[in-house]
Amino acid sequence: MSRLRLLFDNFTLILIAIVVAATLFPAHGQGAFIFERITSLAIALLFFLHGAKLSRPAIVAGATHWRLHLMVFASTFIMFPCIAYALKPVLEPLLGEPLYVGVIYLCVLPGTVQSAIAFTAIARGNIPAAVCSASASSLIGIGLTPLLLSLFLKTDAGAASTVDAIANISVQILLPFLAGHFLRPWIGNWVDRNRFRLANVDQTSILLVVYTAFSASVTGGLWQTVPVTSLLILTVVCCALLALVLYATTSLARHFQFNTEDEITIVFCGSKKSMATGVPMAQVLFNSSAIGPALLPLIIFHQIQLMVCVVLAQNYLRRRASATSAA
Repeated sequence: MSRLRLLFDNFTLILIAIVVAATLFPAHGQGAFIFERITSLAIALLFFLHGAKLSRPAIVAGATHWRLHLMVFASTFIMFPCIAYALKPVLEPLLGEPLYVGVIYLCVLPGTVQSAIAFTAIARGNIPAAVCSASASSLIGIGLTPLLLSLFLKTDAGAASTVDAIANISVQILLPFLAGHFLRPWIGNWVDRNRFRLANVDQTSILLVVYTAFSASVTGGLWQTVPVTSLLILTVVCCALLALVLYATTSLARHFQFNTEDEITIVFCGSKKSMATGVPMAQVLFNSSAIGPALLPLIIFHQIQLMVCVVLAQNYLRRRASATSAA
């Protein structure tokens, strides 16, 4: 029971409940308008706090390890989307176009920040480099994700124009982030002291966006276009995608002779996709009918990556402990 509880934490259970609530009781009319406005404010607050949490000394400490960062960025922004695009002849007939667009969207997103650093710390990897890579991935993704989405889809497919999307993302995400980071000298200590309490802001913002997005999609007929069989196939696809990337990042780290600490950082930073960034960005990049299918792969992949990385981090930790004992 304790292991099952570890894999399915409170946030995951609440997230599932929110999807069910949006399916049974979708917001519409004036209610949908109010939720959209509240969600926009929550997103701005979320990225303001992310900016305030980002420490410049931590960035400087990890920024010089360019080979590691290059490996992480290549996995995040090249390997992932190339795999999904190469498998288009197989995935699009299996999943249908709306879910395949969601898989592409998942693959062009930046990596996570909090969980990548947390798992790197658990496994005793290179934490300063993880902080630098994860933070830079999140910032670069604000501009790069819309460009990659346009490149790999080669059609509108529910996406707004790339220039408008980048402009909107900059206003809704980048400006609050920069404002928070600019104010860090004054509010940074308070943010650091209340880091665990402020984690509720992250989760609440994601839940608001998920409810608002799924409400709009359910109203537009989401579950009539996405059958249960497609969801099962999508789950298998997400598992296979994660397994392939984990194998590739591990093999490449060892091939290029990174030490164990750096290998851990590459694996955990290069194999993750960010829900904290992906869900708000979907609000900007997709119209109301496309946002639900676009988010489904991310929601499924997010839980799978957490479950797998819990086990993987513990395995790394046991291996490090055994090696230390042997030495």
